[in-house]
Amino acid sequence: MKKTIIVLIILFFSATLYAAPKKDLWPYWQQHNAQSKSTIKHRVWTQLLKKYDHATTSGINLFAYAAVTNADKAKLKEYLNYLQTIKVTQYSRGQQEAYWINLYNSETVETILQHYPVSSILKIDTSPGWFSSGPWGDKTLVVMNKKISLNDIEHRILRPIWHDPRLHYALNCASISCPNLQRVAYSANKLNAMLNKGAKAYVNSHRGVYFKGDELVVSKIYVWYQADFGGTEQGVINHLIKYAKPKLAKKLALTHSIGDSDYDWALNIYKK
Repeated sequence: MKKTIIVLIILFFSATLYAAPKKDLWPYWQQHNAQSKSTIKHRVWTQLLKKYDHATTSGINLFAYAAVTNADKAKLKEYLNYLQTIKVTQYSRGQQEAYWINLYNSETVETILQHYPVSSILKIDTSPGWFSSGPWGDKTLVVMNKKISLNDIEHRILRPIWHDPRLHYALNCASISCPNLQRVAYSANKLNAMLNKGAKAYVNSHRGVYFKGDELVVSKIYVWYQADFGGTEQGVINHLIKYAKPKLAKKLALTHSIGDSDYDWALNIYKK
């Protein structure tokens, strides 16, 4: 009996650990000013990305966490502090979307740096709750006097307000299987192009999609967030075809189910 209970607890924990949160709109952040021409500056974040985010021959961008100097750690904190002083509801939708993406990614890097050396972001167990894992539920940010977590940014702000599956290619979880952390900050005027670039890069990489014989294998992102990619396996496949290169798209068009999925949570660390 005891063994059965233990097994059930383990199974429940595993399901909870990897279950993706559903969209849960935080209405407060729907406020925006469509007439606003003001911009939010992300120059410092771009400088840090160009210095420490390395494109590799494997197609995976890796971050040199161990090489970040104390001076640059201070710059990152100053940038995060600056973002938290922004009254983001007074900006246009484009400025807001770029803001939240950059805030999410820079806070993720800051979290890794605070706990480095660490082999995986899953090892940073700072989220509240018995069955929570990782740092995503920890409300480490304060914007307009509201305490905010990474989960809030992704699942309560970005996903339910913009309803754009390409956001999954923009938000980086500091892991090998995650879509690349881009080497420049997102900006409102280049947002659409950058989201498309991220989608194409991931779909056409082994991390996103590949065939094992005739079996289609996809990233677990498409399983966890199937609702964002059409709601069905065929919906996911249709999404993949949209961004796939011709040879892959042709093979996907003949496929009507997903055979398997995988994900590597190892840290996306760059080592010389």
